[in-house]
Amino acid sequence: MEGLEIRVFSLDRGEPPHVHARKDRKELKLWLDPVRVAYNRRVADHEVNAIVAVVNEHRKEFVDAWNRHFG
Repeated sequence: MEGLEIRVFSLDRGEPPHVHARKDRKELKLWLDPVRVAYNRRVADHEVNAIVAVVNEHRKEFVDAWNRHFG
């Protein structure tokens, strides 16, 4: 998905593993185990489905990155 940024924020240490997916002024927060939407800010349903598919496809990589980041 062009222009999509997926990030982990250090301030999220006390929460279960998740990522923030941003594109333009839209954002999703997605829990990783299992992948599901925690919150949605202005993301259309068809975009949510596409982003969830991307995160599902790379879920293991995101969980590994979370664990490396937070130890």
